[in-house]
Amino acid sequence: MDTYVDLAGEALWLILLLSFPPLLASLVVGVLISLLQALTQVQEQTLTFVPKIIATVLAIMVSATAVLDQLKAFSGKVFDVMLKVGSGS
Repeated sequence: MDTYVDLAGEALWLILLLSFPPLLASLVVGVLISLLQALTQVQEQTLTFVPKIIATVLAIMVSATAVLDQLKAFSGKVFDVMLKVGSGS
């Protein structure tokens, strides 16, 4: 039972870790666009969406290999635990 709780906790941390790069990119671009809008007094609502989407997609593309590697490692760990529990040892 402790093994499953540990895996669930590790999965939550992995979700947090893997979602951090796109969220950080979106946050930074959002702050920069908001600052630019405040300085120029251009208050167009749609101006913030396109740069944030582009930054998020770029962050996902850049971090995709690292994300895949971490997901593969975690999946292997989960399957190893399942095999151990299933075999009774």
